[in-house]
Amino acid sequence: MIRFNNDYNRGAHPAILAALSATNDEPFEGYGLDPWCEAAAREILKYLDEPERARASVHFLVGGTQTNVTVISALLRPWQSVVSAHSGHINVHETGAVEHSGHKVEALPAQNGKISAEQVAAVAEGFRVSDIPEHITQPKMVYISLPTEVGSVYTRAELEALRAVCDEYSLILFIDGARLSYGLASPACDLTLADIARLTDVFYIGGTKCGALFGEAVVFTNPALACDFRSAIKQNGGMLAKGWLLGLQFHTLFRDGLYFRIAESAISQAMRIRDAFAAAGVPAYAESPTNQQFVVLTEEQMRALGQKYIYEYEAALGEGRHAVRFCTSWSTSDADVDALVADIAAL
Repeated sequence: MIRFNNDYNRGAHPAILAALSATNDEPFEGYGLDPWCEAAAREILKYLDEPERARASVHFLVGGTQTNVTVISALLRPWQSVVSAHSGHINVHETGAVEHSGHKVEALPAQNGKISAEQVAAVAEGFRVSDIPEHITQPKMVYISLPTEVGSVYTRAELEALRAVCDEYSLILFIDGARLSYGLASPACDLTLADIARLTDVFYIGGTKCGALFGEAVVFTNPALACDFRSAIKQNGGMLAKGWLLGLQFHTLFRDGLYFRIAESAISQAMRIRDAFAAAGVPAYAESPTNQQFVVLTEEQMRALGQKYIYEYEAALGEGRHAVRFCTSWSTSDADVDALVADIAAL
């Protein structure tokens, strides 16, 4: 079976395995206090502009859910909530982890996976004018994903508008970048890593889904928020004793732009799949310019492709129609996509 169900079904990019093997016999300090984490942070910060580069800090955690919960629970007071798209990962795919930490997720209707500055302003203004603020949660953070859970990307103008609302209402802007490389590599994206650093308070750079064995890199551009964050990492189970394994991986991904190059390959493969479905008359479920492609299949088409391919089921749409996802990654091969494109054409 050929897997297109997610972007983390292979181990790691060969360059990372080579780096791990080359340093395997060397001893290092634990818990991220090692030369490789320091070197990785320097490489990441090179992509930021001043003054963000001078004031930013980088922290390495083991996975996406730990990262989201750690950032949100560390930055919010117990009575504060986080605003998210209803399709946001923290709202639908993390088993209530944020709520388990004691914080309500205020989910807003999304348009192709995105929420607008106007929606956030309405929530914040509703709290500001409330005559019973002590009886309701206080929205304090805006959580968005780049790319979103349906593969769309925020534009620079949309992110600037969100930043303006966050500034007006003293909200924290946090970007979940689990698939950040695929978002930045998309031809539909006009953002750079420097733009993201300039317009957010905190964001993270995904490694698990973007070529690493595991790991995410949290970047704080608001230094006041980073105070005691290492303690929060430890308390939330996100701190790796062998922290240099995280630093070494991110150093390998960022030292010469590998992080961005492998994402460009994944996007190219995804566009081939998107075009093949369109040519076969298969409708899109969501318009995605990134590595996740969502289409609507009949039950017969699902059975036909299911004989050779593993894809992710999304939702039953009625009348025998179903939404499914085909996902490429840094490891997707030409041969696998060639086979899929041929079988799509035969539907």
